[in-house]
Amino acid sequence: MPEAEVILWSQIKGKNIKGYKFRRQYSIDKYIVDFYSPELNLAIELDGDYHLADDTKKYDEGRQKAIESLGICVLRFSNNDIKNNLSRVLRVISNFKNQK
Repeated sequence: MPEAEVILWSQIKGKNIKGYKFRRQYSIDKYIVDFYSPELNLAIELDGDYHLADDTKKYDEGRQKAIESLGICVLRFSNNDIKNNLSRVLRVISNFKNQK
C-alpha cells in the first residue's frame, strides 16, 4: 500500500470510526476502491499526483459516477490531505451520513 493508504488504514481499521467496519482494496462492480464501509455505503479513495493528469481525472470521474449509481457515496482525499491534515480527514469520515 502507498504511504497515505497505510496512514489512513491505521486509523480506520478495527472499527475505530464510530464502530463502523472498513475493508481495504474492496471490489465494487468492476472497480476496486481503496476503502469501503458496507454499513455506511461509503467508499474512500486516496488520490496521488498521478490523479492530476487529464486522462486520469476523466477516468476517475466516470468510475466515481458508476460507483455512485449503485447508491454508494465516494469521498476523495489527496495523499497530501492524509499526510498534512489527517485530523480533518478523520473528522469528515466520522461525520459522514449517507443521504440515500
